[in-house]
Amino acid sequence: MTSAPTHTKMANDIWSVADLLRGDYKRHEYGQVILPFTLLRRLDAVMAPTRDAVRARNASLEVQNKDRLLELAAKLPFYNTSDQDFASIASDAPNVAKNLRDYINGFSPNVRKILSRFDLDNEITRLAGAKILYKVVGKFNTMRDLDKLSNHDMGYVFEHLIRKFAEDSNETAGEHFTPREVIKLMVNLLIAPDAETIAGEGQVINILDPACGTGGMLTAAEDHIKSINPQAKVYLFGQELNAESWAICQADMLMRNQPGRIHFGNSFSDDGYPDQKFDYMLANPPFGVEWKKVKDEVEAEAEIGHAGRFGAGTPRINDGSFLFLQHLLSKMEPVEGKGTRLGIVFNGSPLFTGAAESGESKIRQWILENDWLEGIVALPDQLFYNTGISTYFWILSNRKSEKLRGKVALVDARDQWEKMRKSFGDKRKQINEEQIKHITELYVDALNGAVDDNHPHQANVKVFKTRDFGYHRITVERPLKLRFEITEDTLAALENAKALAKWDGREALVEALRGLAGSVWWTKHEARDAMHEAIAADGAQWPGTAALLKAVWGAVSVSDPGGEVQKTQKAGVETTLPDPDLRDYENIPLDEDIEEYFAREVAPHVPDAWIDHEKTKVGYEIPFTRHFYVHTPPRPLAEIDAELRELEAQIQKLLGEVTK
Repeated sequence: MTSAPTHTKMANDIWSVADLLRGDYKRHEYGQVILPFTLLRRLDAVMAPTRDAVRARNASLEVQNKDRLLELAAKLPFYNTSDQDFASIASDAPNVAKNLRDYINGFSPNVRKILSRFDLDNEITRLAGAKILYKVVGKFNTMRDLDKLSNHDMGYVFEHLIRKFAEDSNETAGEHFTPREVIKLMVNLLIAPDAETIAGEGQVINILDPACGTGGMLTAAEDHIKSINPQAKVYLFGQELNAESWAICQADMLMRNQPGRIHFGNSFSDDGYPDQKFDYMLANPPFGVEWKKVKDEVEAEAEIGHAGRFGAGTPRINDGSFLFLQHLLSKMEPVEGKGTRLGIVFNGSPLFTGAAESGESKIRQWILENDWLEGIVALPDQLFYNTGISTYFWILSNRKSEKLRGKVALVDARDQWEKMRKSFGDKRKQINEEQIKHITELYVDALNGAVDDNHPHQANVKVFKTRDFGYHRITVERPLKLRFEITEDTLAALENAKALAKWDGREALVEALRGLAGSVWWTKHEARDAMHEAIAADGAQWPGTAALLKAVWGAVSVSDPGGEVQKTQKAGVETTLPDPDLRDYENIPLDEDIEEYFAREVAPHVPDAWIDHEKTKVGYEIPFTRHFYVHTPPRPLAEIDAELRELEAQIQKLLGEVTK
């Protein structure tokens, strides 16, 4: 009795096809052949039990629309009416290209649409021209266990292959899929609070992933829900921009007989579900990817406010993370109905990037003021294939538990990992089953208000009010104090000032002031009188416009703590001019009195400072690391000194051996 194939062994067997391609194809081109042929062979294996029945049924039918009847004969949501299969194609070397095309054309329209994303016809021509098409088909024909792999394991096979091809072409593997243990944790955190509801009768659940890759998150979510309630009707919806990933995901949905659908296109510029709402949503969008290509479409939608998806604002052009989140939030079921829970993976940037009233800050403010952010879980670093940085799982909902209303739970799970035996790209750590269970239980306890000072892991959980993340950013000004002088540097500055370049009186002005070289004045009035007298004596002209005067005073003025405080008239009121070089900023918690804070924290250190209230801004950030920071005291100096002496002795010993 032969054992069932593992997805690792199968992926390695498939990868061996690369030996046939070497020389005629470059490494980064292997995927153009291996991925579509793997999909074809998988479909071929799955259709084998009903192949003869489909052919017979097709021959007996004279109606125009046969699709549904042939699907019934195939016992699958797809079929193939060709007389060919991989075995027959592989046994006829002279006609391999003709027979393979006949086989592909025999598929039902839904499969042909999937295969069209691979540009397979051109690859057949290229393989035939290199005289290796027959060998490639023959190699795949020997892989007879593809029907024995579950859809779940087959997903692993495709992900393994995509990762290999991405590495060879220097692409970002993380743009295609997420490690399966991370997916399991995400699904657990998203669904665990609703386990009792999901177990109820008549459950119909819609799930969306707008950056679904090969569909791993969607299928994991369905499997988890089915494990709680096998009778639940789960509809999976996704969207994917990468053609190959979309095709693999769509094929997987066909083989699962999944009634949902996967839309091909960019979620920002081509929303596949503009009028649809979902019960659950989850995504792992690419980290730090710019949205310049869809800038016009996004900004046009942002201009219509909350009637569109991006009414809260737009982030910086080089990171579309918050666009994905707003896209998801626009598709929440109304809270009056079922409401929605959603989860998304971010790097650290969305927590704090952007100053007060920037696009990112306004988006955070919008989310927190609407009380949609339920919790954030910090994950270990080196967990993903394409990056070693730390990541964060955000969970949002418009139906938060009563105990968490107006609050946000932060969970630090960065210590929950084990080292992998073999690294995959930047992935050197993984989360095991026990750790997934622990993190899930910790998060559910936080939602239920069960994490207090007596909880064994209370150091890893903190709950804050949503307003705790808000702050007023005040501008602290100090007076501009100047002295005035004429030096060689002053005269050179006047000679080179761009604002004076086209003024006819510049040369005469400089010459008139040259006689004042070495002069210093401590008030502007004294400086003006002295310069007026020198200019008049020389018959030169004093600047007559504001722009020219600004250039002259800019050249002769020097910032000096002992200088004169500069004043100006504004609307008939004398005001002190601020020194831009001494300008500072303070972030004050939103619920703290600004004047009290200023009097306590600022005024004692700079008594002449004041707040420019016109520049005060409101900002929001989530300083996750700061909240969980634990001070580690430095080692005693004696210990460090002893270690240095030991190292010095070792070095001396090594040097002694070298010089022998």
